[in-house]
Amino acid sequence: MANTINNKDRLIFALDVATLADAKALAEKLGDEVSFYKLGLELMMTGDYFELMDWLLARDKKIFADLKFFDVPATVAAAVRNLRERGATYCTVHGNQSIMQAAAAEKGEMKILGVTALTSLDRGDLDDLGFQCDIAELVLSRARRSLEAGCNGVISSGMEVAELRKEITSDELIVITPGIRPVDNRPDDDQKRVVTPSEALRNGATHIVVGRPIKNAVDPRAAAAAIQAEIAEVYA
Repeated sequence: MANTINNKDRLIFALDVATLADAKALAEKLGDEVSFYKLGLELMMTGDYFELMDWLLARDKKIFADLKFFDVPATVAAAVRNLRERGATYCTVHGNQSIMQAAAAEKGEMKILGVTALTSLDRGDLDDLGFQCDIAELVLSRARRSLEAGCNGVISSGMEVAELRKEITSDELIVITPGIRPVDNRPDDDQKRVVTPSEALRNGATHIVVGRPIKNAVDPRAAAAAIQAEIAEVYA
């Protein structure tokens, strides 16, 4: 899997903006420096989610539908069944074994990714949620269960990817790593477990998700180009 991915597609831009117009304007500004877009809950709540998806697909872009489906299995299965006809490449599911199994059973050509532990969570947050295990142990456990359920991969912080790759050696495992920061993390950033693009990829991620470091840059296209150059260097 890792060797068959177009390097340009390894960068997934988190298109987290408030409106359809903002999304289109930013995508046009990024041009061919970004070929893969993550569409999440913020855009879903605009009511223009599928219009934007169709607009991007018509421009030969790929879609990562990061909707983190979490509901009773029958409802998740129905949601995945509907989404698979819309052209998304990846979709996220968050939940227990039966939820992930229900999603995987309806995925069709779309690939299902299980969420392990959000990159905005640290040890204290997991304690608050009632998880007594180490973060790395939680990620490994959820990754194993995701694959057993029929998912194609996982969402994992770059800090846990290396250990995950030691435990799960399948070349078919897709690992998408959010929380990417090309420079030191800002103190007001809500992402706590972060790595650089090259660190994530060398640790074993197949894709990286980058949002604010591109969106908030003075020149978003140049910021995306710099990350693409870093990716190319990793695979040179």
